Amino acid sequence: MPNLEGKLRYADVRPRGGALSLWERSRRRNAHWLMECFAEAFGCFLYVYCGVGSTAGYVLGTLLDLPGVSSVFQIGFAYALGIVLALVICAPTSGGHFNPAMTIAAAVFRGFSWKKVPRYIVAQILGGYIACLLVYVQYREQILLVDEALLAKGTLSAINFTPQGPAGIFGLYPGSPYNLGYVFLNELTVDFVIAMTIFSCLDPSNFFAPPAAVPWIIAFAYAVCIWGYAPVGIAANTARDLGGRLMVLTIWGTEAAGGRYAAIAALTNIPVTLFAGFLYEMLLADSNKIIPDAQREFIECHQAHHDMDDDTIGGRSPSSVRVDEKMVPSLEA
Repeated sequence: MPNLEGKLRYADVRPRGGALSLWERSRRRNAHWLMECFAEAFGCFLYVYCGVGSTAGYVLGTLLDLPGVSSVFQIGFAYALGIVLALVICAPTSGGHFNPAMTIAAAVFRGFSWKKVPRYIVAQILGGYIACLLVYVQYREQILLVDEALLAKGTLSAINFTPQGPAGIFGLYPGSPYNLGYVFLNELTVDFVIAMTIFSCLDPSNFFAPPAAVPWIIAFAYAVCIWGYAPVGIAANTARDLGGRLMVLTIWGTEAAGGRYAAIAALTNIPVTLFAGFLYEMLLADSNKIIPDAQREFIECHQAHHDMDDDTIGGRSPSSVRVDEKMVPSLEA
């Protein structure tokens, strides 16, 4: 049973009056879905913006013969820190999916509302698209300079839509030479490792993963996969792939579509994530495990906030809210 004794609400410490208070009440009643979608879009934006920005430095630095400008190691760290920022800033509002595969898995395994799934996915892809577009604008002068140099050498068409080309900064393409069978196996394996890490972090009985450590555990799972397997070609997130793919189509046209690899990059992680969730529930989850104090407090506070929002929307004051002793807590927003 969640226990609120000795716990403070934000409003108890710093009351919000006037227009902010009116907007907050209206937002809870009429626009909570918009808050969630904004959080999902912004979280995906942060993750993609950090990683793609580092990738831009690496690719353009190599093409311009500027040694020491980024590296695969730095790119892995950039994506990892982007994930940490996304989870810390946005997960308290939306649940922190930032990946269509995780949104679908939340609906399948954790009771997440199916009616929210389409708008979450659209918001995630939009966040990735805006991030790629913004990085392009910030690096536009360097990209045009590289395009001119490659065009003069007659190599632009051969290199542009590869991981080493300007378009490859934003759109995902397999390494060359490559075999799509091996690329698919690479994607499948990486997606499975990442998904199992996430499901283990969502297990409230996992005392090795207290809530404060979860963003870092997930982030470094992504980073390790980038460090080890990005040269073969990985996407690991439909929103990252489709957001970037739509952006390169916007700038470079249909040549940037990605061919048969586009389907592998965009879709593989969804069934793999669902399979990982099924495997975790069947073989590793155990309802007899004890929930550690850190996870218990997280669940209590999260559920109490959810109940306060429900009662405020229903017309009751948050101060009158009582926590139901039979309430079953959930880690999903």
